[in-house]
Amino acid sequence: MAGGDATFISGDSTAASIHALLGLVQDVCKASAGGFKGPFKKDCTDLARRIALLSHLFEEVRDFKGDLRPLDGFSSSCSCLVELKVVVQATKGLLVAADSFDAKISPEGAAKKIAFQFQCLTWKLERTLKNFPYDQLEISEEVQEQVDLVRGQLRRATERYGGSLTPSRLSRALSQPLDKEIDPLQSRNRIIGSLHVASTGSIDHEVTDKVEISPRTNSSKGYGSDQMIHRLERRGSSSASSDICLLNNADADDGESSSPKSSEEHRKPGSPVIPDDFLCPISLEVMRDPVIVATGQTYERSYIQRWIDCGNTKCPKTQQKLQHLTLTPNYVLRSLITQWCVTHNVEQPTALTSGKVKRSDGTFRDVSGEIAAIESLVRKLSSRSIEERRAAVREIRSLSKRSTDNRILIGEAGAIPILVSLLTSDDGITQDNSITSILNLSIYEHNKGLIMLAGAIPSIVQVLRAGSMETKENAAATLFSLSLADENKIIIGASGAIPALVELLHNGSSRGKKDAATALFNLCIYQGNKGRAVRAGIITALLKMLTDTSSCMVDEASTILSVLVSHQEAKAAIIKASTIPALIDLLRTGLPRNKENAAAILLSLCKRDTENLASLSRLGAVIPLTELAKNGTERAKRKATSLLGHLRKSKQL
Repeated sequence: MAGGDATFISGDSTAASIHALLGLVQDVCKASAGGFKGPFKKDCTDLARRIALLSHLFEEVRDFKGDLRPLDGFSSSCSCLVELKVVVQATKGLLVAADSFDAKISPEGAAKKIAFQFQCLTWKLERTLKNFPYDQLEISEEVQEQVDLVRGQLRRATERYGGSLTPSRLSRALSQPLDKEIDPLQSRNRIIGSLHVASTGSIDHEVTDKVEISPRTNSSKGYGSDQMIHRLERRGSSSASSDICLLNNADADDGESSSPKSSEEHRKPGSPVIPDDFLCPISLEVMRDPVIVATGQTYERSYIQRWIDCGNTKCPKTQQKLQHLTLTPNYVLRSLITQWCVTHNVEQPTALTSGKVKRSDGTFRDVSGEIAAIESLVRKLSSRSIEERRAAVREIRSLSKRSTDNRILIGEAGAIPILVSLLTSDDGITQDNSITSILNLSIYEHNKGLIMLAGAIPSIVQVLRAGSMETKENAAATLFSLSLADENKIIIGASGAIPALVELLHNGSSRGKKDAATALFNLCIYQGNKGRAVRAGIITALLKMLTDTSSCMVDEASTILSVLVSHQEAKAAIIKASTIPALIDLLRTGLPRNKENAAAILLSLCKRDTENLASLSRLGAVIPLTELAKNGTERAKRKATSLLGHLRKSKQL
C-alpha cells in the first residue's frame, strides 16, 4: 500500500477519496457494460456486479454530514475507506488482466495466478465490508441490507474458490503486481484455518447452529464474558409450552465469525461441474426451489423472497423493474436439477434417501417402516374432524420432540406447510400444538428452510400478538430458533415480529420475557434490526429489567443493551432514558459478567462526549471503575481502563 494511502482520511481529503472511490466503481461498471470474455468471464461478471451494487453505500458515505474524524476499530495506518479504495482499484486492474487473458500466449501458471487474485480480492472485500463503521457513518438500513446480500455472495464465492486466507498472506498476495507469479497451491498450504466460527446454538444437544455475530457491534457481541445461556425447560407433551432446550452461546468480545459453510467448499477434485443454469444468481448455489420472477429470470425462492422483502423492486440480475412480485415455480428446472444430481451421484439437499436417514457420523438407519405411519399422520392433519386434527397434531408434537430422525421424517412427509396453516386455527389446542411442533421441527437445520419457504413468519407473528401466553412463549422461542440462520434475521425483522417481541418483553410471563429477550438478542445481532427494536420501545423495557433485581433479568438486559449501544439511535435512546445511573449501580453491585457489560455500555456512551463523561464523574463512577480495572475480568479491565483514560483526557478525573 502506498504511503499516502496509509493515513486516516478526514476533511477535504475524505471527500476526494470518496470521489475517487466512486470514480473507480464507475470504471468497473463501464468495463462490464460490454460484457467479458475468455475463461474468466464468470469471475469477472460476478465481481464487477458486486462492486456495482456497493455504489449506494459509497454515495451515502459521500453525503454524510457528520464528523469524519479517525474511526474507532481501525488501525492508525489504515482506514476502512482506504482499504475499500485499494480493493476496488485492484479489482479494476484484475478485470482488465482477466478479460484479456489468452491461454495460448500467456506464460505457464498465469491462469492460476489470476484465479488466486480473484480469491484474494473476494476475501478482502468481504472482510472490509464486514468491519465497515455503518453506524458512525449513518448508513441507512436499506443500504446495509443490500450490503449484507453482497457480503453473503462474497463469502460463498470465497468458499467455492477453496479455503480462506490469513491477513498476512492476503496482504502479501494483494501487494504482488499482476505480472508477478503467485502460486495458489503453495499459498493454500500456508492457510491456518477459516474465519473464526462462533458456536452459538446447541439445541437439544443434537444440533449446533452458527450465528454471525455482527462485527459492527463495538462493545459486546454476545452474552457476557461467560456467555448468556437461555434454557427453555423441558416439559411433558401435555404442557402448552416448548418441548426443547435452546442454548445460546456467543462470544462476548472482539471476535469474528462466519456462516455455515457451503457443501461446495468440500467438493472433491474431479467432481462434476455444476451447470450455471442450476445456480441461483444471488446465492450462487444449486437451487432447491427455483422460481421465476416477472423478468423471466430464475432464482432460489428463499433468496429472491428476501431480496423483495428488503424493499427491492428490480430484478437483481437484469436490474429491470419487476412489473409484479409473483414467484412462479420452475418445475421443469427443478426436475432437471434432480435428474442431474441422480445422474452424477450428487447428494441432494435432504437427509432421507431410499427409506434411510443419514446420521451425523455418515451411517444410515433404515426408517422405511416409520415413513408410512408418519405420512398417514400427516394426512390426518388435514382432516375435517376437529378431534382427528387435534389428535394428529398432538402426536406430531410428541414425535418431533423425541429425535432428529423423527424431525427429518416429519419434514420430508410435508407436514410443515399444513402445520403453518393450522397456526391460524380457531381451536386454541390445535394452535398451541402446531406452534410447539414447528418449534421442535426447527431444531433440524434443513427444516428451518422448509418453515421459511412455507411462509410461516406472518402466522408466527400473529400467534405472538394474539395467542395465549403459552403460545406466545413458544412463538418467541420459534423465532429465536429460526433466526439462528443469518438470512432469516432480515426476514423476521421486516415482518413486524420485533414490536410483538418487545410487547412480550414488557408484559409477558417470566418465561415469556426470557423467550422474548433471547429472540430479540439474536435478531439485534443484525444491525438493521436494532433501530426497529428501539422504535418499538425496547429501551424502556430493558431499563426496567436492569433496575428490578427481583425479575432475574439483569443478565439479559445488560447483554442486549451492550449489543444495541453501537447503534446511534439506540445510543440516544439509552441516554434519554437516564440509564447511566443504573449502569453505575451495576458496576458496584453486579455479577462479573454484568459489570463488564455495564463498563462496555458506558464506554460507548461516554467516549468523546464531555457531557456524559462529566455525568459519569459526578455520579461517582470513578471508584467502581478503578476497582474493576484492577480486579475485573479481562474484558472488564480493558473497558474500565479505557473509560478512565477518557475521563483523564476530559479532565474529569
